Amino acid sequence: MLHDGRARRVAVVGGLRIPFCRAHSIYTDCSNQDMMTATLTALVNKYDLKGQTLGDVALGAVIKHSKDWNLARECAIGAGLSLRTPGVDMQRACGTSIEACINIANKIALGQIDVGIAGGTDSISDAPIVYSDKFRSLLLASARGRSFGQKLKPWLSLRPGHLKPQLPGVIEPRTGLSMGQSAEITTKEFEVTREHQDQLALASHMKAAAAYDTGFYDDLVVPFQDAEEDNNIRRDTTFEKLQALKPAFDRSETGTMTAGNSTPLTDGAAAVLLTSEEWAKQKNLPIIAYLTHCKVAAVNFVGVEGLLMAPAYAVSDMLKDADLQLQDFDFYEIHEAFASQVIATLKAWQSEQFCRDRLGRNQPMGPIELAKLNVKGGSLAIGHPFAATGARIVATMAKMLHEKGSGRGLISVCAAGGMGVTAIMEAA
Repeated sequence: MLHDGRARRVAVVGGLRIPFCRAHSIYTDCSNQDMMTATLTALVNKYDLKGQTLGDVALGAVIKHSKDWNLARECAIGAGLSLRTPGVDMQRACGTSIEACINIANKIALGQIDVGIAGGTDSISDAPIVYSDKFRSLLLASARGRSFGQKLKPWLSLRPGHLKPQLPGVIEPRTGLSMGQSAEITTKEFEVTREHQDQLALASHMKAAAAYDTGFYDDLVVPFQDAEEDNNIRRDTTFEKLQALKPAFDRSETGTMTAGNSTPLTDGAAAVLLTSEEWAKQKNLPIIAYLTHCKVAAVNFVGVEGLLMAPAYAVSDMLKDADLQLQDFDFYEIHEAFASQVIATLKAWQSEQFCRDRLGRNQPMGPIELAKLNVKGGSLAIGHPFAATGARIVATMAKMLHEKGSGRGLISVCAAGGMGVTAIMEAA
């Protein structure tokens, strides 16, 4: 399957997304399939793929209805691709669409396919609400009944409490803590100050607003449901306004994480077109960047390590694979799940003890130039539809590298379950 025994280069042709919108706002009545299909349709139209057969479409959602069991295939068909284009659903929490990119990229590199789409979508507004297990058991017992009496009998045990709905949980089953509560522990461990967090959050909003104002997102974001840009961006926010917010997770005087320096619950979808060099040239499509390295890691977050610190390990291992240093990049896209998580990761890489004891390095990985970090805004401003963020970052990074005309970019995404997904991209 390999060409001359070597992996093929994986080209990024481009990516698109719909605006990311705060939950229960503009996309309140939209499903994952609605948002993902709209995004894929825009991608299909932009690159003239209508009716074409692609090697695969890999995408997913973290929060899914049971009816979405074949989401990728349905969205691919709905977007106008050939019915001969397969689709596969994937899920790795907040790293879902980065994982989808890895899946498609590996198939291209191995020569299994020539072209594929990777993406993700998530809706908090349309989150599934289910009945309790007791009521579900009652329904199933009634359904199994063969006679009218057998079907009726289970209903005699119905109680009001059975009808209490269950909302999707955001609690880690192994610790009983929410992601925010877990991040507060890491925040204290790495002594991340409230001021530092709010400064990073303010920068995220200012950079995102500036990117829209200069037209950077014009060909990356397509209007949907009357939304034209991400509606979480706060153009009028200030450091003082962010400082005035109360802690959201640890409400004591030691709490530092707020709604302002944490990502909001968000709806949205994003997708990326990945191809072999040969396929792109045959179709006369531009190659704007290459996806060159990827790495996934996980940590023991049950009382040992911070829930969101896995990217620190994944990046370290990936840099060893690529024979690169942390400073060898022109752009850094670090997913801003929380401002404190980004800062803790940067501090970990600068810590001699962390790098020695946790990463097995002889010396610290060192600092990065903050001017190169999330230069077009990050998740704090743009929002974070769980499964869509990775594809957003890949498309953004590809365009930045293309505009610069050279260089490489580092991508780092933390994920629930103590996981991290990372990648390296290079300019075409």
